[in-house]
Amino acid sequence: MAPPRVICLGSAVTDHVFRVDEVPTAPAKARAGDYRSTIGGMAANAAIAVARLGGRAALWGRLGDDPNGAAAREALEAEGVDVSALRLFPGARSPVSAVIVDRFGERVTLGWRGENLPTDPSSLPLDSLAEAQALHCDPRWPEAAAQALDAAGEHGIPSVLDGERGETRILRDLAPRATHAVFSAPGLGNYAPGLRPAEALRRAVGEGRTILAAVTRGEKPTLWLLRGEDTLREMPVFPVQASNTTGAGDVFHGALALALAEGQEPEAALRFASAAGALRARDGETPHRPALEEMLYT
Repeated sequence: MAPPRVICLGSAVTDHVFRVDEVPTAPAKARAGDYRSTIGGMAANAAIAVARLGGRAALWGRLGDDPNGAAAREALEAEGVDVSALRLFPGARSPVSAVIVDRFGERVTLGWRGENLPTDPSSLPLDSLAEAQALHCDPRWPEAAAQALDAAGEHGIPSVLDGERGETRILRDLAPRATHAVFSAPGLGNYAPGLRPAEALRRAVGEGRTILAAVTRGEKPTLWLLRGEDTLREMPVFPVQASNTTGAGDVFHGALALALAEGQEPEAALRFASAAGALRARDGETPHRPALEEMLYT
């Protein structure tokens, strides 16, 4: 059988990564010990995770027809990601980020979301979702995410929302459309302002198509809840020495989407995703399947 196909929809960003001993406070001038330019963004990192972990990945998104956009598209193609629905728009400017990583692997990210990127999703090949086994969306292109999540629901395939920090109205609109709504701690706070995590997750599984809601919490266990259950569960994290936490959450979400596409049960899928995120934080690179299975089974 062919590997499962996972479509990832949302952001692709060119990350300019600087390594320093410690992040200075302004006003300051500091020397970086290392620099590199790499592909980033929630959906792009998730798509690379799917491809490296053995799935067939596609990225649906928007970039400008500038050097950053062309370089990002090339980098994704080199990873084996299908970029036929990643559009480069004339006159638009691609998203970029400056990422400052300290010696403990913690980071400060300064992101710019681009300019003149069209919001109309009508060019997306939504019919091709019928041939996919899972959908992953982030909230950075909400007009497209809403349509894709609804189409995934019509085709009966699992869908994962990366509930990263964003506008409350956008998260409240998108979360009920996904079968699996997985938030960061700040994202869950934006989704349900003023509610404790347990209350917010209960709200999420009580709405729309959502059958599982979860919140990742860095080094703390992931909290998760299934529809029809009242008991909040914990998924322990894999203890690692982080070298760079950038993209670890994105890889978690991409790995989760692939695990669901493979038919893994919720607890196994979350453990699979947790291992992938931990390896990304430890190594600063998205893992391949053998490394992930070694962490899972040894």
